[in-house]
Amino acid sequence: MTATTTRARAGATTIGRTPRRQIYLPLGLYLLFTLVPFYWILLFALRPTGSTSLVPWPVTFEHFDKVWTERSFATFFQNSLLVGAVSMVMTTLVALTGGYALARFDFKVKRAFMLALLCSQFIPGALMLVPLFEIFAQLRMINSLGSVIIAETVFQLPLSMILISGFIKNVPYVLEEAAWVDGCGRFRAFCAVVLPMLRPGLVAVGSFAFVHSWNHFLFALMFLSDQGKQTIPVGLATLMGADSVDLGALAAGGVIAAVPVVIVFAFIQKWLVTGFSAGAVKG
Repeated sequence: MTATTTRARAGATTIGRTPRRQIYLPLGLYLLFTLVPFYWILLFALRPTGSTSLVPWPVTFEHFDKVWTERSFATFFQNSLLVGAVSMVMTTLVALTGGYALARFDFKVKRAFMLALLCSQFIPGALMLVPLFEIFAQLRMINSLGSVIIAETVFQLPLSMILISGFIKNVPYVLEEAAWVDGCGRFRAFCAVVLPMLRPGLVAVGSFAFVHSWNHFLFALMFLSDQGKQTIPVGLATLMGADSVDLGALAAGGVIAAVPVVIVFAFIQKWLVTGFSAGAVKG
């Protein structure tokens, strides 16, 4: 024990004496590598058409005005926001109920069911386009945002259920039992005891469900034919023609598409880290 403690202290001392340049230089290079593409897209979005300056001056918002009004990005934005918000709510609610069942109940096919959930993550969405299209055609949901919402929810549920079940397992079962002794039913005990403790996990799962639905291109492209019902990713694709590409408009559309995702992660960063830390610890 003494030798182990001595080696640990020696390792900590060595880390503490590491020159700062050996820490900040790699981090600075990585930050530069990460931020340059963002600066490049902002440069094309803010500088005037035909300019070759490496500094966006004078600043112009003509590209944003063009994509927002002429290219119907206001409609695309509303559609993406609706798809993302509804998919997030549906995914979180269904994953919450399914994750609770996986965490708290034992049944014969539980292992097989968990294996099926894991294996479903290896199935690409493109492989399911034909059967999904047939199903939605029979339900008369083609060219409806509901088809995209359902498809997004179904494909996000397996991973979300696995994550939620891990969060619920970290909540001590004795807390629910104590609530039952006090007269609460299972549902009331879950709402009063378990649900408040799952807030970081729910934020983590819900945020990833929203971002995935916001960025997904394939389902919106295949199930929606009316331009007034398209989403942001499909709208970005329409800015790239066969012979030419309007780089300024494309960059402005990319900035518009990235803003909600940046805002979401900026506000939920604390909950996100807490949620994944809780889900990573075995209860």
